[in-house]
Parts: sequence; structure tokens; C-alpha cells
Amino acid sequence: MQPLGPRVLVRIIKDPDRLESGLFLPEGAKENTRQALLGEVVEVARTMPKVNYELDDDDDDDDDAPTGTLGENVSGVPLGAKVLFAKTRGLTVPWDESLRIVDVRHLLAIVDEIPEEAMQ
Repeated sequence: MQPLGPRVLVRIIKDPDRLESGLFLPEGAKENTRQALLGEVVEVARTMPKVNYELDDDDDDDDDAPTGTLGENVSGVPLGAKVLFAKTRGLTVPWDESLRIVDVRHLLAIVDEIPEEAMQ
């Protein structure tokens, strides 16, 4: 799936079912207290890919196959970034409830995770 315009495809990162203390939280309790969702950007809007045709001098019968790369990222959000957005924003993808298409303007933050060992 390729988002169009200034949009990104985000996979929602689920919260753990248990707290560090061992207390189990049902899904309804987590949903009611949450105002924003954390997700990982799995695809970004891109320019149209440039396709290069390579012509061989060989007289092989195979077709000239187009070769090319994906277009440039135009969303401004890096692929694989963890992002924070309001839980009411974005469109849920019909065949996968964990995927949302979100406008870049509705992203609240790009989240950098720092390992606990690096924190002082």
C-alpha cells in the first residue's frame, strides 16, 4: 500500500497487557485512559518512481524489463520512525485493524527511544 499526498501508513504498537507490578489491564481500561497512540511508520508517500529501461545488445527473447527504485520520500517523516498521534486521527485500513493512514499534519511527535542504560 502506498499512501498518497502528505500521509504515512502507521502500524499501531500495542501496549503491554501487564504493568511492571504484574497487574493485568483489560483492553477496555487501556482504551479509556489513552489519548494518543504510538505507532511505527511502515510506508511513506513518495514521488512517482523513475523507471529505467535497459536495452541489451543480446538477441535474447526476453522482454526489456523495467528496472527502477522507489520514489523519494515526500512525507517528511522517515520510514521506520516511531510517531505519536491522537487516537481519533487517521483512517483504519479495512483489512488490518493495526494499520492507519495518517496525515502528516496530525502527527504529534517523532519518538526517539533511549535505552535505559544510556539514561543517567
